[in-house]
Amino acid sequence: MNQTQTLARDTNDRHIALWLLVCAALIFAMVVLGGVTRLTRSGLSMVHWQPVAGIVPPMSKTQWLQEFDHYKQSPEYKKINQDMDVDEFKSIFWFEYSHRLLGRIIGIVFLLPFLYFLFRKKIKHKLIPKLVVMFFLGGLQGLLGWYMVKSGLVDQPQVSQYRLTAHLLAALAIYGFILWVALGLLKPEANSTESRQGEGLYKTGLVFTALVVLMITSGGFVAGTKAGFAFNTFPLMNGKLIPDGLFSLQPLILNFFENVATIQFNHRLLAYLLAGFFIYLFLKSKSYQLDKKTRTSINLLFAMLVIQITLGITTLLFVVPTPLAASHQAGALLLFTFSIIMNHNLRRQHMTFTS
Repeated sequence: MNQTQTLARDTNDRHIALWLLVCAALIFAMVVLGGVTRLTRSGLSMVHWQPVAGIVPPMSKTQWLQEFDHYKQSPEYKKINQDMDVDEFKSIFWFEYSHRLLGRIIGIVFLLPFLYFLFRKKIKHKLIPKLVVMFFLGGLQGLLGWYMVKSGLVDQPQVSQYRLTAHLLAALAIYGFILWVALGLLKPEANSTESRQGEGLYKTGLVFTALVVLMITSGGFVAGTKAGFAFNTFPLMNGKLIPDGLFSLQPLILNFFENVATIQFNHRLLAYLLAGFFIYLFLKSKSYQLDKKTRTSINLLFAMLVIQITLGITTLLFVVPTPLAASHQAGALLLFTFSIIMNHNLRRQHMTFTS
């Protein structure tokens, strides 16, 4: 491959990477908006799933009344919002509508540039299957979102914490996949053989990321069961190290997914574990010769971890106000983002053990 072809390939890779980063940023916004929708109890305001026709919101008074009549048939209206009028309904409708609209926008922002790059033959052959998988995962995520909403339209006006957490983790997986591929296009790995002496630190970084995902999973169950509204004290839980009712459900396994005391207790324990493991990772990294970018990514991860723990404690103490809770959810995604960036830097760098 001559120099001109190499430059053209690198330029194409940068353009594709920037497009993927835009998609990742939109998914980030989608996750945060989804959290706000849940916190404002807006997620059950649209009782029908219309992938095409649903892109147009009610425009006239008659259409708003029709939409409101649909909502009146839902358990949320019958059991919680019986005194709601159409103007109050609009205030929750717009949150859920915006969430679904952003999902459609993400699909368009992904599909149209993908087709352009594909037909202009700007995508490397080995990259095409990854992009196709991303697109189909996005479509399945939309179906999973509706499957989640349906769980709150049957008997109880609350979505299943299992489906909510699955929906969150699916978004996290798609976001992480897109981000990793984009970073690979912007900062490809060297062709030479890497020193395996740095492999241990890279694996430690992967374990940290796995703990972040586990922490986010725990947060999904906290959100789904509204466990954040219980035990709003710190560091003890209502004055106790071990809260009352920790394992009150039978069988035992149910406590980890349906008992608010156990769910919040586990979330706190995971926060301590995450902080402790990062200290181990940070100290271990001192034994390696890291370039400036890699060292900076570790430092940013440390700063984000401190911010996220602070947000979590503050959100708990103030009994889950929407701005703080949404910031805490965004912080979790930023923590995941910085851990992905750190891992990518550790993977690509030629590291030499110095001690």
